[in-house]
Amino acid sequence: MELRHLRYFVTVAEAGNFTRAAEQLGISQPPLSQQIQRLEHEIGAPLLRRLTRSIELTEAGKTLYDDAVNILKLTDVALERARSVARGVSGTLRIGFASSTAFNPQVFALLHRFRDSYPAMELLPQEKEMSALMTALADGAIDVAFIRLPCERSKDFATRVIDFEQMVVALPHAHPLAQGPDISLESLKDETLITFPRDISPSLYDSVIAACNEAGFTPKLGQQSPQVTSAISMVATGFGYAVVPASLGKIDDENVSFLPLNGPPLTTQVALAWRRNDNAKAVLRFLKLLENK
Repeated sequence: MELRHLRYFVTVAEAGNFTRAAEQLGISQPPLSQQIQRLEHEIGAPLLRRLTRSIELTEAGKTLYDDAVNILKLTDVALERARSVARGVSGTLRIGFASSTAFNPQVFALLHRFRDSYPAMELLPQEKEMSALMTALADGAIDVAFIRLPCERSKDFATRVIDFEQMVVALPHAHPLAQGPDISLESLKDETLITFPRDISPSLYDSVIAACNEAGFTPKLGQQSPQVTSAISMVATGFGYAVVPASLGKIDDENVSFLPLNGPPLTTQVALAWRRNDNAKAVLRFLKLLENK
């Protein structure tokens, strides 16, 4: 049974006679009658009673009509969904986030614009530490990833920097230095620095340690935080201070103060990474939106 046979049959049933149905289908009447006869032969029962100027459905025809209408509707929906995915206006886009990049305002704005531009596209977010994120991107488990540079494995992918984000100091709110308008790293040389494991966030770890060295001291390292975001909780409970991206100031914790650095600016690069020569329409749409940022 071919879909066109069902479409012919439904058109005849709804038109009420072969002449009108043939006109609607854009074919002549004899071939249409032959196609309906082939369908009846395949089913093994008459579907129509041919009257002088019209037709009526047999019991078998009524049953087939109801099912055929549903089948054709589902077919049309399936075809349109496939076309939408092919055009990149629907489907899914799997997005990976390195820890803390989801708080970046440029990342948020880009995702918001993409959702507004392609409301039928489903966004599937995943947060992973940097090494796992790069592996997921290489293996095709995600389509694009927001990362922080520098990152050695990012050289395996196409990347584009979307923001240079200032780093700030997170201090317990009760700390004597937490009330100033800003702070210097040198003033924290005797304090305990909460860091992130280098294999999880190498760019942040290296930049913070290098900034302390340039300020003239070797930081006193305390407990490590498994994620950049969890460092804020450790600061709140008094484990020490942390140097974090400014966007983490959006985390509402009354026990933590975020202070800008008053020395040389310390920044971190937020970038989008994707597989080179990836021609998936959803990815291309996302990159096009990035170009028009």
